[in-house]
Amino acid sequence: MELNPKVKLNGIDTDALKQVMEEVSKYPAKGKVKFQVLTSWKGTTRTETRVESYKIGGQKIKRNFKIAIDEPEELLGENTAANPQEVLMAALNACVMNTYVIASAMKGIKLESVEIETEGELDLRGFLGIDKSIKPGYDEIRYKVHIKGDGTKEQFEEVHRTVMATSPNYWNISNQIRVCSDIIIE
Repeated sequence: MELNPKVKLNGIDTDALKQVMEEVSKYPAKGKVKFQVLTSWKGTTRTETRVESYKIGGQKIKRNFKIAIDEPEELLGENTAANPQEVLMAALNACVMNTYVIASAMKGIKLESVEIETEGELDLRGFLGIDKSIKPGYDEIRYKVHIKGDGTKEQFEEVHRTVMATSPNYWNISNQIRVCSDIIIE
């Protein structure tokens, strides 16, 4: 029998998170995280992205994941996987979801369920270069969070504000960030 079992709320060890927050506060270099992926063309509109490692606090952590992406047949793909736009929204949702779960746990709110519905509409005339006045991407992405738990309306509104202030992918999508590119001709 454990004398001091770890208490988790919504699957989050809040004491461990508080320790991480304290360490990063004392030693900011420990909070530097670098992610990278390598995407390869697999024919037609299919790609495979490999995740092999990331760095946290200067330490390389090995990982081994693959992400398949394709387009639907109507967009000249083979419909073997979600398309890049769906993966973009899934990445937004997953990051925002994690932030809701963690923020709720840190406020002592026990969650029963969380779902996020996300949508965006773009005009293919921009992507296809048919009309230069049309953006190739979204004017807006809309999402709705369905959340249920033992928190009050005010607590959930506070969690919502916390998510919008701290979720990396919410920030990345809602703010302009630099994207630097190079091409290497082989």
